[in-house]
Amino acid sequence: MLLLRPPYLSTIQRFRRGILAASLVVGVCSLGQAQDLYFAQPYANRLQLNPAFAGLLDDYSITLSYRNQFPTLAGTFQSSQLAADYRFQNQHSAAGLLVNYDRTGGIGYTRFQAGGVYAHHLRLTEQLGLSGGVSVSYGLQRVSYGNLIFGDQLSDEGVTRDFSLEVADYKPVHYVTASVGGLLYANRFWLGAAAHHLNQPDLAFVSQATLPLRLNLQAGYKHYFVQATTKGETREISLSPTVSYARQGGSQRAEAGLYFTATPLTVGAVYRGVPLPGAPKPQQVLTAVAGVAVGSFRLGYSYDVSLSQFSRDLGGAHEISLALREFDSLEAAWRRLKRRNYPSIPCPAF
Repeated sequence: MLLLRPPYLSTIQRFRRGILAASLVVGVCSLGQAQDLYFAQPYANRLQLNPAFAGLLDDYSITLSYRNQFPTLAGTFQSSQLAADYRFQNQHSAAGLLVNYDRTGGIGYTRFQAGGVYAHHLRLTEQLGLSGGVSVSYGLQRVSYGNLIFGDQLSDEGVTRDFSLEVADYKPVHYVTASVGGLLYANRFWLGAAAHHLNQPDLAFVSQATLPLRLNLQAGYKHYFVQATTKGETREISLSPTVSYARQGGSQRAEAGLYFTATPLTVGAVYRGVPLPGAPKPQQVLTAVAGVAVGSFRLGYSYDVSLSQFSRDLGGAHEISLALREFDSLEAAWRRLKRRNYPSIPCPAF
């Protein structure tokens, strides 16, 4: 039997939440299939969504993201991400870096993953572009046992002993994973597909537990009410509906979003858990998104409002993103005069 040792728990409700946190993490480590982390701002974390996004929004960008999920549990699920991409001057290709770090505060489970991204861009027509991308990453996951209490350490009076006869020597797990993706886009729409974990790596500490193939489909359209460029700065008022579908292992997720932009502000809402024909009723979550652009910086925040009972018991999720983006408008204007400019993808930045 495995218990969680948070020193601040004083009520039965908190104790039960601690046991639930332990069960969730141990389940991730022991089930036959694991799953990827979800980000509520997919376009701020677009390299994780689809490697073909590398170099499509800016000449270069650096993005930091942080997500705190299930905050009511004793051990919350926290994830951090660093993403960077650079578009080469020929505009035909781009390179990127993607680093993820996931951990739970109560159990001591951590997963680190870092890799490179490459994308190649084609201009099909003056208004239509195609991008294909690939990424390869190295991962490491481990469990820390210093915060755990096993059943044989407890007496009838609740006294704990310093040692346990339980085996707790699981070695860290190393793995390599590969992903591919493609995007068809113009200045008013985008349509993409990506396949992650093509090699389905083994993440198990004891028995085999593969990280199954994850398929992603994403699409969107932007309607401009106002679009103008003055003194090298582009201003817009626009509305962007988006849809997304993901399938991994035996689970699937569909979501629909709507973003409104009035430079420099963006607000949006994403409904996660759209019912699918023939599929069990999913957990339903409504995400509120807000972002602001200040010069080359982008700051985004989102909060998940749980609509299902199980999700409400676990709590929502906070997510924040900070990006430094750079686009050379003078160089773009020169390329446009020489008819060498590529179309720009109109997806949201948050």
